[in-house]
Amino acid sequence: MSTHPLPTVTDATSDRLREAFLTADFTVDGLLELLGAPAYAALARSETVPALRATRGGSPLEVLVRLFLLQEPVARARAESVLPLAPALADGWLTGGDGDDVRASVDVRPYGGPEGEDWWIVSDLGCAVGGASGVGHRDADVVLGVGGASTTLAGITVRRPVRRALDLGTGSGIQALHAARHASHVTATDVNPRALRCAALTLALSGERAADFREGSLYAPVEGAEPFDLIVSNPPFVIAPPRRGEERLVYREGGLSGDDVCRTLVRDAAAHLAEGGHCQLLANWQHVRGEDWRERLRSWLPSGCDAWVVQREVQDVAQYAELWLRDAGDHRPGPEGAGEYAARYDAWLDEFERTGTEAVGFGWITLRHSGAVDPAVTIEEWSHPVEQPLGHTVAGHFAQQDFLRTHDDAALLATRFRLAEGIVQEQIGPPGAEDPEHVVLRQSRGMRRASQVDTVGAGFAGVCDGTLPAGRILDAIAQLVGEERAVLRDRTPQAIRLLVEQGFLLPAED
Repeated sequence: MSTHPLPTVTDATSDRLREAFLTADFTVDGLLELLGAPAYAALARSETVPALRATRGGSPLEVLVRLFLLQEPVARARAESVLPLAPALADGWLTGGDGDDVRASVDVRPYGGPEGEDWWIVSDLGCAVGGASGVGHRDADVVLGVGGASTTLAGITVRRPVRRALDLGTGSGIQALHAARHASHVTATDVNPRALRCAALTLALSGERAADFREGSLYAPVEGAEPFDLIVSNPPFVIAPPRRGEERLVYREGGLSGDDVCRTLVRDAAAHLAEGGHCQLLANWQHVRGEDWRERLRSWLPSGCDAWVVQREVQDVAQYAELWLRDAGDHRPGPEGAGEYAARYDAWLDEFERTGTEAVGFGWITLRHSGAVDPAVTIEEWSHPVEQPLGHTVAGHFAQQDFLRTHDDAALLATRFRLAEGIVQEQIGPPGAEDPEHVVLRQSRGMRRASQVDTVGAGFAGVCDGTLPAGRILDAIAQLVGEERAVLRDRTPQAIRLLVEQGFLLPAED
């Protein structure tokens, strides 16, 4: 367990530190300007030499970077010229005793909010993305900073004003920080009391109101509580073998078998969601021999909830084991380290063989508590680049499902549609050909999907500007191409439904 003490949360010291950070421009923009793009990018790879070279001048910003990002000692007098030294030492942000130097007790990483807010994320030493130590040799209860998974979840979360939000497994508090901007009341839970302390420091340092912090696993801390309008979770989803004689790494391992942590979070979400509320989480799931992964995920879904599951990546079991062995620092040099690494690697493969796991998927799961008897469920694989933030796209997906569920073909043809923003058309065929062989509509925003359409579909989409009902447009196209109106009206709605479902066409009323 970690024995290094964390700072005490006091508003007065947090306010003074935040003022000092802003004065020195210890922000995302300030870091980029000071370090330059190569050194800034190197920090994200836990490479500190370029940043050390860029911070040799002793300016206030350089002092803060060396203290809180690089974990370098700084002369007491120099730190006192930049920070409120006495309260920072008294509350435990800095340590140093009677010596000439002081050190930071935690990682503090500047982070930019969605509306340009300057925030700071507090985590254990060396465990922020861009921290000095990077991965390896972690205590069981260590608290990590912001990583790719954290920012992915923040980007896909539906951002709308809500009354109650739950950040389940808050870690360093990044999701609670985002939720505080649009939720009247935020509850943050974690099985790790050290994480709750870090999250409280993150919120206080960033100038946001405190959350309702509760210790416990899964939904236990909020059993019996009023339902939530938003639940977000970046859970400990790593599918790892049992750690015999060792404490599990709580930041990544949930203590249940296989993908049961993620399954439980999804299965039990409906009981804690208000009507119309969203539950959004990242997850890993097993690809089991002889089983369709889509059906595995479908079996997790609670009744009364629409769902959108997106598999973003699949790794074979060897790749997966290597990734998380490196994350825990189990790939050590030397003959003894190599033997220990091989034994641990073997244990991972034994567990996967025992459970019939051939690969592991990673992706996003969003539930919307609709109460529908026949919920709209989309389970798909999409490994292509997307444009974050995607919260608006996620909200739109469920709105489109509601529209399609309540509109039969006749109602569909009576609807006026408009082409979504950022749609481009590509025509593919031999040079000089009179007609293209393929016409593709492509999104330049959001999910960045592509959909092949015929010439009727392309013509239909091209004139959808919200002024004419779909049926009237099809009648005009039928006359233009010499086709029976009734035939075109009969065969086109299915194609229109697909374009609406994928976000190419939107009802003009929206």
